Amino acid sequence: MTHPDQERQARALHDSIPATDGAGVSLRRVLGTPALMQIDPFLLLDEFYSTNPKDYIAGFPAHPHRGFETLTYMIDGRMRHEDNKGGSGLLKAGGAQYMTAGRGIIHSEMPEQEDGLLRGLQLWINLPASHKMTAPSYQDIPAHAMSVFDQGPAHITLVSGTLSGHTGPARGAAQTPLFADLLWRASGPVSLTLPATHNAFLYGLAGQIDIAGQPLTAGRLAHLSTGRRLNLRGERGSRVVLVAGQPIGEPVARYGPFVMTTRQEIIDASRDFQAGRF
Repeated sequence: MTHPDQERQARALHDSIPATDGAGVSLRRVLGTPALMQIDPFLLLDEFYSTNPKDYIAGFPAHPHRGFETLTYMIDGRMRHEDNKGGSGLLKAGGAQYMTAGRGIIHSEMPEQEDGLLRGLQLWINLPASHKMTAPSYQDIPAHAMSVFDQGPAHITLVSGTLSGHTGPARGAAQTPLFADLLWRASGPVSLTLPATHNAFLYGLAGQIDIAGQPLTAGRLAHLSTGRRLNLRGERGSRVVLVAGQPIGEPVARYGPFVMTTRQEIIDASRDFQAGRF
């Protein structure tokens, strides 16, 4: 039997893979790949990262969602969000957007720059069956609203969830996942405590960190084992994103932009969208 206080290890390492989405945006798919479809409650993680406008300028024109939430974290650049519920916001470097698609929303995410570096992450978070048809909503979170603090040599930007006594500004409809950006300003160890009940993973953004002796480099995801204690060691300039959440433990039926619990609900979502009921 697993002891809840044990140290979390890197259960498995997974490479991100090249992909395209939207109107042809080049990105790296981290979670939602054939090798790793999901880590309950997380359905997908994409990283977009390029200085070439041809890779991102077409953006993500209007498209529908139902049954889950998205968290978009902008590291560099600017992206404009608009939806059919009146939501609108400009994601700037260091800011985030948390969207609850719920019963249905149509939105667009378009770059507001013609050149330069555009880099960010988008995470899809599943909703339990009881919240699939909740009212859609949108949160625009600027960089200055983030919870930021230092833990040992790491500077931590907390977008959502609770970590080391701090709470991020974003809120989920059913649960609020942990999403934290860790940047090592000096070399050294960082010790964190996570809820033993949560599934968790790390994604490398720069440099290399060690997870209980297991190296994690940029562009790779480390699926963490269970436990409360997480011990990391990084070199100056190393950077990772830490994500954790309570598993839902329900069936997942997914088709493109719709994530429900049954195949019939997917059919209903498609019909409702075609009939203009989003």
